[in-house]
Amino acid sequence: MSTTLIIIVAVIAALVGLITFNYFRMKNAKPVANSKKIKVLGNKNFKTVTRRGVVLVDFWAPWCGPCKIIAPVLNDIADSEDNVTVAKVNVDQQQPLAKKFKVRNIPTLVVLKDGVEIHRFVGVKTKRAIMKEVNALMAS
Repeated sequence: MSTTLIIIVAVIAALVGLITFNYFRMKNAKPVANSKKIKVLGNKNFKTVTRRGVVLVDFWAPWCGPCKIIAPVLNDIADSEDNVTVAKVNVDQQQPLAKKFKVRNIPTLVVLKDGVEIHRFVGVKTKRAIMKEVNALMAS
């Protein structure tokens, strides 16, 4: 076997091992506790919380790896941004809300302004990317 082929096989094996390791590490990761400023939404309080101002609603599930990754970002936004309310909807417990907003993938972040959806993000985003978009939407 040539040296190049051996190196390619070793690199591929290392990548597969790294992906497998990270998968099991994320699967077994503990969920991040919510900030005290994050509101947990259900059918009963959804309209009340979202009817005024700008609300960033996270549709998530406890078993979702990317949802665990974005949780600290949402905690940071809730603690540092006074002009945006951050809320969460557990799609396992609140399936009618997820269906109403046509949530097909999680995490899905829906930006509501005075109760009306104005934007949505799907997947993991940085605080900077989320706030850049939210601030642009608030200015318009």
